[in-house]
Amino acid sequence: MLGQGDERRSVGVRAGTGRSGYLALVTAFVVITGVAVSLRASPPKEEKNPPKAEKTSKEEKRRQKAIQKEMESAYKRWLSDEVPYIITDEERAAFKKLSTDDEREQFIEQFWERRNPNPGSPENEFKEEYYRRIAYTNEHYASGIPGWKTDRGRIYIMYGPADEIESHPSGGSYERPPEEGGGETSTYPFETWRYRYIDGIGTNIILEFVDPTMTGEFHLTMDPGEKDALLHVPNAGLTMMEQMGMASKADRFVRNDGMTVGQSLTGTPETMNEFTRLDLYAKIFKPPAVKFKDLKAVVTSRLSAQLVPFDVRTDFIRVTEDSVLTPVTVQVANRDLQFDNKSGVMHAVLDIFGQVTTLSGRMASTFEDSLALDVPENDFQRYVDRKSVYQKALPLRPGQYKLSIVLKDDINGHMGSIELGMRVPRFDEERLASSSLILADLIQQLPTSQVGSGPFVIGGTKVRPSVNQQFTRDQNLGIYMQVYNLGIDAQTHRPSADIQYEILKEGKALLTQTEPAAKIPNAAQQLTLQKMMPLKSLQPGKYTVQIKVTDNVKKQTLSPTASFELR
Repeated sequence: MLGQGDERRSVGVRAGTGRSGYLALVTAFVVITGVAVSLRASPPKEEKNPPKAEKTSKEEKRRQKAIQKEMESAYKRWLSDEVPYIITDEERAAFKKLSTDDEREQFIEQFWERRNPNPGSPENEFKEEYYRRIAYTNEHYASGIPGWKTDRGRIYIMYGPADEIESHPSGGSYERPPEEGGGETSTYPFETWRYRYIDGIGTNIILEFVDPTMTGEFHLTMDPGEKDALLHVPNAGLTMMEQMGMASKADRFVRNDGMTVGQSLTGTPETMNEFTRLDLYAKIFKPPAVKFKDLKAVVTSRLSAQLVPFDVRTDFIRVTEDSVLTPVTVQVANRDLQFDNKSGVMHAVLDIFGQVTTLSGRMASTFEDSLALDVPENDFQRYVDRKSVYQKALPLRPGQYKLSIVLKDDINGHMGSIELGMRVPRFDEERLASSSLILADLIQQLPTSQVGSGPFVIGGTKVRPSVNQQFTRDQNLGIYMQVYNLGIDAQTHRPSADIQYEILKEGKALLTQTEPAAKIPNAAQQLTLQKMMPLKSLQPGKYTVQIKVTDNVKKQTLSPTASFELR
């Protein structure tokens, strides 16, 4: 399987700047033509009809102004919704002073290049990892708001996964540590994250998130006592000192350091010192320092005739309103590659180059990988009949693009290329919406240590699409889709929706499964659908998968479909 060393990347793209010029040209033609017709058809004394053309011109100016306003709002959203946690105050001030879209585009390119661990390289690991983290938080930390807007999401995006997490998702009985006064109490849901080291902040960084409203909305707290559900209940949940009569529970509410924990049994540790905590919370939300210099990468493409055949598919996963994770998956038959026998190992090398450009020709993203395929000689006959799959995930803005991909067999020099039109959708934040419906031959939950690493990873799940959507009866059909903007029930604080999976042939349902949204893990305004359906009971032929999502709160429905062939 291809995909070794896969990394994600993206580049800010122009928000449709070519459209206004085109509209102006078309309008000018209409105006001039309209005037000419009027001059030919009307008597000289009625030549005062041109105000109609003037009216058209005013409408066009309003339209152009609306387009410009939309473009400017897209850049504002980039500032407020995509990079608010990592952009410095100086950068923010500089960006706001820019007056043209070209200046803003150049700023965005340099913004990411300054953070590129390998300046000048087309691969920007920092940027790719940043957008991967946003996608992960949306899938795991969403509550009443998108995951990236929560405190847990913000910390995860800025610093990555914690080295240790102590999770109490339902709260309940809790034995306090000595520094919090000891004794047993009952708590609200909370989590404690520990980072061994954070650059610019220090070592052994401990952060606590608590959900006192029991709605799934965890926020970062400076007060370890905030998680105590019995804090305001007289004579309940007492500390050891309070149980022995050596302290009063009322003393917790007259402390001058803003905390409500009881008196420590072992002395106050440095981490609970008032000024230490204030310093930590001032630093933890400060954008990280920029380490890399401004450099500009120059990438050239080389396209060739179709000699190495391959298949390509693109999928779209929402990250923010103006960023869409776009996995580009390439599939090539092993028998179309040349293998050399090297000491009993069949060896092939495949070079993959891709670029994404806007319709105006502006470069939006590039990727390039050189991948080795090695298989023991004894297993080669089985391996050569299989297909290898490679994937690159690109964060892109909504809009129209051209995707160009080139493959080269390094051994015989054969090359193949393809160019595709690609429309990256904009996900409306108000209406029920979904990602691409992905039919996969592999869906696998990853351990925490592997989350976000390797190819085919979406959040905490490995999803390998079937590019040509062909399956055999001994396979399971993997179904993956994210659903966005579900309504939240005011009583349960969870979504109320019905999910129905169907496999149809010629419009007739052959297999049907249903499940309520509330029972899906981490269900909130966004939820992830994952299903493996056996195909043994079906005969060879062409089928359709349909997922019907009915939101009982918003009274909205969506039913995306995807086709596959069973062999």
